[in-house]
Parts: sequence; structure tokens; C-alpha cells
Amino acid sequence: MLTIHYFASIREALDTDSEQLALPESVSSINDLIVYLGTNNPAFQSLSAADNKILVAVNQTVVDKSYRLSENDEVAFFPPMTGG
Repeated sequence: MLTIHYFASIREALDTDSEQLALPESVSSINDLIVYLGTNNPAFQSLSAADNKILVAVNQTVVDKSYRLSENDEVAFFPPMTGG
């Protein structure tokens, strides 16, 4: 079971901060997960299409979107950090 966390503007757009998801057979990477989540949630699809710079962490380590997922991973999506 994946645990997925959403932060900041992503959390606000999806109106949830986390969810549990059994790892579908079609999902092996972060890219696959983004496609899967977008297919099942139009708000997530809009976010990922509009901002391809969404950052992803797996088990509290920032990873690229080709990262291979495992069944008990904790995945976090958050917008790029900005500073001033």
C-alpha cells in the first residue's frame, strides 16, 4: 500500500492531504503514478499538466520521476520551492 501525501497548493487543489493506494500493476515509476492519479482525478491531471516541475519525494528523499516504486513506499508531492 502506497501512502501519498500532498503539500501546499497541491493539497489545496485536491482538498486532501493524503491517501492510501494499493500499488496498481500498471504503476512502476513516479511517472506512471502521476499518469494514474491524473486519470482518476481531473484536478491532479490539471496540476501535473500545468506544472511539470512538481517535486516528488519517496521515503523522505527527493527523487526524479523515473524512480521505481515499491509496495510500501511513502510518496510526497509538493510544488517547487521559491524564495525571496
